[in-house]
Amino acid sequence: MRIVAGQHRGRVLQSPASDAVRPTSDRARESLFNILEHGKLATGGLSPVRGARVLDCFCGTGALGLEALSRGAAAAIFLDLDPAALSLARANAKTLCETSRAEFITADARRPPRATSPRTLVFLDPPYGEGLAGPALLALADAGWFGPGAIAVVETAHHEDVPVPEGFAAVDERRYGKAKLTFLKRT
Repeated sequence: MRIVAGQHRGRVLQSPASDAVRPTSDRARESLFNILEHGKLATGGLSPVRGARVLDCFCGTGALGLEALSRGAAAAIFLDLDPAALSLARANAKTLCETSRAEFITADARRPPRATSPRTLVFLDPPYGEGLAGPALLALADAGWFGPGAIAVVETAHHEDVPVPEGFAAVDERRYGKAKLTFLKRT
């Protein structure tokens, strides 16, 4: 597993020792960021990643948030309930010398702490098949994690549907192998 583009391009990230954490594949991550930077969500040709305040929820290895930092995001918060996963994300941030732009929170995304400031870009990569995306989106919205016009990218198994909560609009959806990426925008 490696950083695909940006200032840390090609840098290798630590992978989990067990199957408890399922990182987003390099191919899916590259496609996800290409869609953000060059697709419907790039407003006026400007990437929503540059200068973004990111939340990497169900962060696992931290690959999504670290990829965003590599591509010009201003800061990232990594949230996971599993202390071992959060430790791995912290180690990967340290390897990339990104700890000054990173914050780590141990919490359940369905019961998150109140946001200290809203995020502009939110990644959710919950365990497949457990129906966590919808409840997490609602809980994060209620806790103030989404700024106006914020983008949420939800990764699920290719056969899972993401319920679009009130206050969000579905913008795009793509399938990559076993994964499906759903792009939502806060309305």
